[in-house]
Amino acid sequence: MRSHYLEFLKRKAEYHLLGKKRPLLAGLKITHKCNLRCKACPFWRKNQAQMSYGLALETINRLYAEGVRLLIIEGGEPFLWRDNGHGLEDIIREAKKLFFCTAIVTNGTLPIETEADVVWVSIDGLRDSHNQNRGNSFDRIIANIKASSHPKILANVTFNRLNWREVDELVEFLGGLVKGITFQFYYPYTGTKDLSLTLEQRKWVLERLLALKKRGYPLLASRGTIEALKNNSWRCHDWLIASADPDGTIHIGCYLKGRDKIMCDKCGFAAHVEMSLAFDLTPEAIWVGRKVFGFKLLEM
Repeated sequence: MRSHYLEFLKRKAEYHLLGKKRPLLAGLKITHKCNLRCKACPFWRKNQAQMSYGLALETINRLYAEGVRLLIIEGGEPFLWRDNGHGLEDIIREAKKLFFCTAIVTNGTLPIETEADVVWVSIDGLRDSHNQNRGNSFDRIIANIKASSHPKILANVTFNRLNWREVDELVEFLGGLVKGITFQFYYPYTGTKDLSLTLEQRKWVLERLLALKKRGYPLLASRGTIEALKNNSWRCHDWLIASADPDGTIHIGCYLKGRDKIMCDKCGFAAHVEMSLAFDLTPEAIWVGRKVFGFKLLEM
């Protein structure tokens, strides 16, 4: 019998008493291959590398040994991954034997049927703004979400210069389509089209999100995270995050580590904020973690 919360408290004790820093969540990039060419994404521009099945299993075991208990499989587009007769579901089944929660981030253009515990679908605006960034894919994505039998599909929105003014309409639309909504702000990756918001534009979006949250829309972000993102004013425990690239390289720390220049003043990664606040025992941030990952007091 395992307790997710006891594991979390154990990490707190190790940190404060022994100075031990172990990651809790990891993003596993099994491929850089993608069927879209999003203006804001750096990864499809890379070498189109992907993990072999053997390397994927080795990497998830290494991540577990490092302390990771929440795994998010991403790309590129993870549903495109194949290796010698193996598909994405083979990796997911093995991962579910180890981790408290196994999730996927997808662009939603392929059928959304999976044994993963959580599926995030990237939706970057209403039809026109989404398609400006991601190509003509909006209608196909919405149709795939509606057709899916998966019980926990979440939308993840990256707010940028193309979509920031439609935050109210977008959240209202997504609120009737998915189980929850997470968000982040565009980060100016080298080589991508710069879609950065000004600080004032970001604050306006965050104020609107607070208002929408109060109205009951399923925004999976604590008030503390939304407030902290106005000025990037949180205490960042970046070591709670690990990342693995298609060549099996593991980085512990900021999502950008080994991928691009780290500019903390331009950070818009709400997940980093939420995890840091949860680690500092902010009640609402812990509650958000429970809603997203399905934490239980006890698990057989």
